[in-house]
Amino acid sequence: MKTARLISVTILATALLTACSSEPDEGNSVPASWIRQEYSATGTAYVDSSDSTSEVAKEIDGHTSARDRIDDGDTVLLRYRDDIVAVTPYKSGGSRIEIDDYGTGYYRWKSSIRSVWPDPDSAAFRGGGPGEGK
Repeated sequence: MKTARLISVTILATALLTACSSEPDEGNSVPASWIRQEYSATGTAYVDSSDSTSEVAKEIDGHTSARDRIDDGDTVLLRYRDDIVAVTPYKSGGSRIEIDDYGTGYYRWKSSIRSVWPDPDSAAFRGGGPGEGK
């Protein structure tokens, strides 16, 4: 009886530790530190002086998958859990990368987003569970 109880406790403890130690969902977090390492800083933005916006967006999304992507001409917007990464043309053939928190980015790029992504002030954006967003 003690052996069965000990085995049950051991299995339960292992299951709990495994659940608690799981990696966070990287597809939801903007890869800010990677962007800082990969691209040249220029004030509040980062620059790739040779690659097009679509190439840079593909590199960023390839490193950490975005929740969604909008291509609007030469501008590419990548949506992450709490942030928006905007990749816009820079000089001749290069790209400028800017990271905004979701609310700021949403209103800044609203003309490109065109109601595709939820408004940060709407219930659709806040619907995370009991008590969230209240």
